[in-house]
Amino acid sequence: MRFAIGGTGYEIDLNKKNARAFRKQLAPFVEHARKAGRGQRRPRTSSSRQRSSDIRAWAKQQGIAVSGRGRIPASVVAQYEAATSRS
Repeated sequence: MRFAIGGTGYEIDLNKKNARAFRKQLAPFVEHARKAGRGQRRPRTSSSRQRSSDIRAWAKQQGIAVSGRGRIPASVVAQYEAATSRS
């Protein structure tokens, strides 16, 4: 879920129950808000696609369920980075 406060954009991964609670808490404010224009999207590069592919393949090998498309959860990316870092 994406949201912005004070000109800063945020993303948070929520389960259905917490997403519902988040929306319920924001409802009074959203009711009085107006829609803003969409920000510019960053183009995907071949290196970012390759990294996503590498993370998905690693997750599959580890038995971690990850969708074949869309955003990879930050927790999975963090696990991948911890497991593959060369320190």
